[in-house]
Amino acid sequence: MNMVTAPHEEATGVGMEADWSNVLGRLKSEFDDNVFNSWFKPLALVNIENGCAIMATPTRFMRNWLESNYADRIRCAWKTENPSVTDINFIVLSGFNKAKPETATAEEASVPQPDRRKSSIITQKTSEFGAPLDPRFTFESFVVGKSNELAYAAARRVAENKEVHFNPLFLHSGVGLGKTHLMHAIAWANREKFPDRRVVYLSAEQFMYQFITSIRYKDTMSFKQKFRSVDLLMIDDLQFIANKQSTQEEFFHTFNALVDQNKQIIVSADRAPSDLNGVEERLRSRLAWGLVADIHPSTYELRLGILQSKRENLGADVPNSVLEFLALKVTSNIRELEGALNRIVAHADVSKQEITLESTQDVLQELLRAHDRCITIDEIQRKVAEHYNLRLSDMHSARRARNVARPRQVAMYLSKMLTARSLPEIGRKFGGRDHTTVMHAIRKVEELMGDDAQIAQDVEVVRRALTG
Repeated sequence: MNMVTAPHEEATGVGMEADWSNVLGRLKSEFDDNVFNSWFKPLALVNIENGCAIMATPTRFMRNWLESNYADRIRCAWKTENPSVTDINFIVLSGFNKAKPETATAEEASVPQPDRRKSSIITQKTSEFGAPLDPRFTFESFVVGKSNELAYAAARRVAENKEVHFNPLFLHSGVGLGKTHLMHAIAWANREKFPDRRVVYLSAEQFMYQFITSIRYKDTMSFKQKFRSVDLLMIDDLQFIANKQSTQEEFFHTFNALVDQNKQIIVSADRAPSDLNGVEERLRSRLAWGLVADIHPSTYELRLGILQSKRENLGADVPNSVLEFLALKVTSNIRELEGALNRIVAHADVSKQEITLESTQDVLQELLRAHDRCITIDEIQRKVAEHYNLRLSDMHSARRARNVARPRQVAMYLSKMLTARSLPEIGRKFGGRDHTTVMHAIRKVEELMGDDAQIAQDVEVVRRALTG
């Protein structure tokens, strides 16, 4: 049985080890030996946080396969064994030793064993302790539009120069809009142009668990030396370490050490530094030192351009009418948009049928129904921000300038008209505002729609974009 323990802030619960052993026992009784040994035995329990069991896999492929094929069964086994565990999460944590030496004590056998010669993953080469890069994510495959042109230009400048022009480069956006693509592209381009540089990319989650492992093995000095000796450090999804105080402390000192050496740092998150709740003020302040680049929600033109580029890469015969339909209907994020195109191309290949608008609607009927019936406040905020050419963070900010406040009121009005959310719920989604503020916004927009043709048109354009 594999077990990785955590420092006090991610402390394990009483009986966690026994529960995990029983979960594995349940899975072993349900699946044949080949399945169990291939997919469940290599798993290592890392921690239980807020009712979520965090389990490590040695490879990204294994994580993806478990999420797609066995996640529900593992979740059910956990809930049966320990009702307080209501969710599971798989992470990639390479380097843990699945073997249990015969001479190990019971305590040692329950955790990954350090290599006596190299002390496990903590002393790997710089090129080995980062996450693998996706070869698809390059600058050449990134489609540039108005919503992402600043982030793209900044990323190119960092990738093509050794000199540090702004530190850090902070990229932020909603899910699936291209942050990770740009970070991988920076790493590829920088390694190609400057092969002698030590470039490391990894998620904040991976940074935290490597830090946890260094504490476990009392090897924090190796951890510090490893991360503070790189030339370019890229940390993805920084919001993950919100409320993780000791991890933030370590990242804060790593950040300062690299800046003092004039080394480049690139960070991404799902919101601007000032909006990172649960992150210490001193760290948020440093994250805002350099260039903060927001990737706005995608426009119709950008989505269509991405689909055209994807069609070319796939070498598929997809009519323009189908691409235009997808660009209009699938607006949540780029990842889902590309996934929709992959599905219709794969279906056509298997069924040996040509791709038409009718076949597209048939293949994607569940996805399209989901978009039609479920309009969220987040989606409304993205659409309104896109229409008025604002940052998404303006929907939650305290800014009262009219060019920001009026669109925010429009978004509140549409949230009431198009969702079943209560006024207090809507207020919370707009930066924690009171329900009376939402009521005032609704009345104000209703009044303006009767007197101002432009406001009425704006509301109708966004409403149609949301409802299709």
